[in-house]
Amino acid sequence: MGRRRRGLDKTTQVVRQQIAAMGASSFEVGLFKPGAPGEGRAVMIPRVWDADALMRSIPWLRYQNADGRNIYIRPKGEHDLSLVDDLNAASIERMKTTGFAPSVLVETSPGNFQAWLKHPARLSREDSTMAARKLAEQFGGDRGAADWRHFGRLAGFTNRKEKYVSESGVYPFVRLIESSGGRYPEGERFVASVVAERERICRQRESSTGIADPNRRASVLKTIDDFRVDPKYGSDNTRIDLAFAIYAISHGADPRAVSAAIRSRDLSHKGTEKRQEQYVERTLAKALGAMRSR
Repeated sequence: MGRRRRGLDKTTQVVRQQIAAMGASSFEVGLFKPGAPGEGRAVMIPRVWDADALMRSIPWLRYQNADGRNIYIRPKGEHDLSLVDDLNAASIERMKTTGFAPSVLVETSPGNFQAWLKHPARLSREDSTMAARKLAEQFGGDRGAADWRHFGRLAGFTNRKEKYVSESGVYPFVRLIESSGGRYPEGERFVASVVAERERICRQRESSTGIADPNRRASVLKTIDDFRVDPKYGSDNTRIDLAFAIYAISHGADPRAVSAAIRSRDLSHKGTEKRQEQYVERTLAKALGAMRSR
């Protein structure tokens, strides 16, 4: 009884740490049991819980895990996370040294990892999928698992894939390695590049078909790069940033996306990170003021 209690306490601890670091208001939890020979197709039990309900459900999840179900999790609805699956230790180290440190790092089986990266803002489904694919390509993850709502494993439970069972019949635990909950340093620039690429693809598609892409309804019609190559601004980046901010906000863009676009260029000449942030905030404030005076 004591060993079972300790196991439950350990699972409770790592689950609490993982979902706190993910930071979603509610989660989709999937309990997947691969079909045994003669048992028919695999079965997934879906649940939607907030953090408190999930924590209360841990004893039931442990029972289902012991009965052969793998326990998966993802944020419910649109969110600010990307899952990169099937990574090795070298890939994780490269992520950290290039400004893409994970918010959550889970070892799903010995030497194999899943990383959740936290973006500077919530992404649309289209941008979230594109971001996940670009991250998978950049760091050697599983591109087939790269989309806006892919499940990752929940730490504290066992990986029930048969290929991982030991000779003594023991399955490895899914281990929580890191749970900082922080955003990765390259987030703003990376997200800006994702948004710019999707805009470019949408424009090409519209140009070739003559049909407006419905995915562009909530986005700006031109990217900041369009302003940067416009000769009328004389390569004056301050003028460009303000002109783009006014244009983007007037077309319904999220100020956080506008901020990320402005920061896609090197702002180190503005001084410290705090001064760079103050510059971006001033630019957005001027753009909003210009909109109100129209």
